Amino acid sequence: MAIRYLKITLILLVALQALIYAIQNVVNIDATYQSIAYVISNQDHQAYPFSVGPDVTNPIFIWITLAIVLTCEFSAGIISTLGAYHMWQNRQATSHEFNSAKHYAIIGCLVSMVTWFGLFMVVAAAYFQMWQTAIGDSSYKGAFMIFTASALILVVVSQTDD
Repeated sequence: MAIRYLKITLILLVALQALIYAIQNVVNIDATYQSIAYVISNQDHQAYPFSVGPDVTNPIFIWITLAIVLTCEFSAGIISTLGAYHMWQNRQATSHEFNSAKHYAIIGCLVSMVTWFGLFMVVAAAYFQMWQTAIGDSSYKGAFMIFTASALILVVVSQTDD
C-alpha cells in the first residue's frame, strides 16, 4: 500500500512542478516573452553564429511560441493531476484496477517529457542553439532536469502493482 501512496505522490509532484512553471511564466509574462524572443532570435551566438533556420523576430510568432509552451506546461500539470486523482480513487482497489487508473498519470509524465525534451531540448537547444547564451543554457539545463525526473517517475509509476 505504501508504494501506491508514493506513486501517487510522485505524480502529484510532476503535476505541481509543471503547474508552478506554467504559473510562473504567466505571472512573469513579459520576462517569459523576452526570454523566448531572445532564444529564437539567435542573438549573441558566437560558437555557432549561423543556424540552419531563420531568426524568428516576428512578435506574432513569439507569442505563438509562448502559447505553445504554456499550453504544454499547463497540460502536463492538469493531466498529471487527473492521473493522481484517478490513482487516489483506486488506491484500495485491485492491482488491475489500480494499474488501469495510472493511464492519465502516464500521459501526464509523457506530456511533461515532450514539453521539456521536445520543446526545450530539441527545438530550442538543437534548432535554435540556445545553449550558446547564459539565459538559454540555464533553460536547457533546467529542461534536462525536468525531463529526466519525469522519465524516471514514469518508469517507477509504470511498474505494475501486484
